[in-house]
This record gives sequence, C-alpha cells and structure tokens, in this order.
Amino acid sequence: MIRVLSAERAFSDRFVSYMLSRNIRIEEDLVDQLLNSNEKRLARTLLLPAHYGKEKRPEKVIAKISQETPAEMIGTTRGRVNFFMNKFKKSGFIKYNGGLHVDSSLLSVVLHE
Repeated sequence: MIRVLSAERAFSDRFVSYMLSRNIRIEEDLVDQLLNSNEKRLARTLLLPAHYGKEKRPEKVIAKISQETPAEMIGTTRGRVNFFMNKFKKSGFIKYNGGLHVDSSLLSVVLHE
C-alpha cells in the first residue's frame, strides 16, 4: 500500500481525501452521540442522505428504509424513531409518499438550542 501511495499520485490524493472525510464524519457522529438528543440525531441522520449543507442542490427524497435502520444509526429504539418521525410529519418537516421527502425546515430541529 505504501508503494502504491508513493507511486500513484492521483490515487494517493483520492485515498487521503477519503480517509480524512471519513475520519471527520466519525468525529461528528461521536460528538453528536455524546451531546445531542435522540430527536436531533434523527433529524441529522435524515438530513445527511439528502445532502443538506453541501454545495450541490439538496435531494429531497430518501429511499424507503425501515425505522429500525435509523434507530440503529442513532442508538435508540424503533419506538423512539417512530415517535419522532410522527412528530416531524405533523410539523411538516417530512412526508411519506413512496419515499421519504425531507423538507429543509428540518434543519431548524438540528440548529435549535
């Protein structure tokens, strides 16, 4: 691996960039787990695949997933995810219609102190 990283400059740049971005994401997840509520962690988890906060245009539809998946991702129960998803739906932050539509107003849940 060291030989390839030394010899292939383009590969080396891409690999280092990937490792740094992955490390940043792991650090963000750890801080999120330690400091934020289940509700904020779920909101962040729903916003990440929708690419909110990125340079390119946000995608508002997330593929169909079970509530068990985000529950495992944020470290809570499926029942708590269900509770917050219903709360987000009633507040107009998300919609279900063959997929999950995430409204940009969900950012207010993450940013609200």
